[in-house]
Amino acid sequence: MQIQINHKNRELKEHGTYSFPVLVSYETLSGYDRKSFFWHWHPEIELTLILEGDISYQAGSREYSLKAGEGIFCNSNVPHTGKRLRSADCRYLSVTFHPRIIYGFESSLLHTRYVAPLTVNSQPEALIFQESAPWQKQVLALLKEIQSLSEGKNDMYEFRLQILLSQIWALLYEYAAPGDISFSSGLQELERVRSILSYLHSHYSEKIRLEDIASHVNICPSECCRFFKKQMKESIFSYLLRYRIEKSLSLLECSGESVTDISLKTGFLNPCYFSKVFREEMKCSPSEYRKQKHNSRKPIPSPAPGQSPPQSK
Repeated sequence: MQIQINHKNRELKEHGTYSFPVLVSYETLSGYDRKSFFWHWHPEIELTLILEGDISYQAGSREYSLKAGEGIFCNSNVPHTGKRLRSADCRYLSVTFHPRIIYGFESSLLHTRYVAPLTVNSQPEALIFQESAPWQKQVLALLKEIQSLSEGKNDMYEFRLQILLSQIWALLYEYAAPGDISFSSGLQELERVRSILSYLHSHYSEKIRLEDIASHVNICPSECCRFFKKQMKESIFSYLLRYRIEKSLSLLECSGESVTDISLKTGFLNPCYFSKVFREEMKCSPSEYRKQKHNSRKPIPSPAPGQSPPQSK
């Protein structure tokens, strides 16, 4: 499984519906091909409760180490990614919702007074929830109520869920909302990161020069490198290689194109280099990955007439 994103890194997955823009889901890092989810962003707020294991979660320029029982708030439009930390896997509850479930309609009093102070500049980018802080402990308790509610949906599921999200938002507003919602350098940096990512995702299949990226965001090449490394915790070209590998996965799985053609299509001028980077990232060759995916999709043969189906060991 991979997260589906567009060229600007916005996730394409629907988070609920227009009439009820909330999605409550259970996720595991092992469910992703890389045992991690790649950089992406969406206009919805995301609340995460770690159920088992631990995770290294990065939102914007900050990294957070989360273990079972802890949670995190990721703000609207903030790029984020997650990978395994120490444990073999991580299972977590994800609650993704558009903030209009809280405020109702644009420019309402609830919107301007209680929601905009947190979302207008995507500040704070993220907040961790731990038992040691009383208000954060309350948020964790409310997330566990959402977990219980989602496991036994009743006739008032949507109404009760909206109430719980509003209670969480009230705590966020009271303890985390910045006092000034004017234009900030934090927003400037966030826009610059998204602009660089958008350029990389639009041109990943081409030969990309550092000068072109820097020119796209109107800064010098050296500052471009420094800024990206500070925000993303890796170099531009390290990120680009990982993104190219990410784009090759669906082609290997779903297309009949040769490995050489796929390497060229995803920006690798040398198929041998593509195979080398692929093995470093995926711990197998492109051909082995393709074979694994094809084998996993093969239907289980039906038993012959009069025979019982094979028993699991």
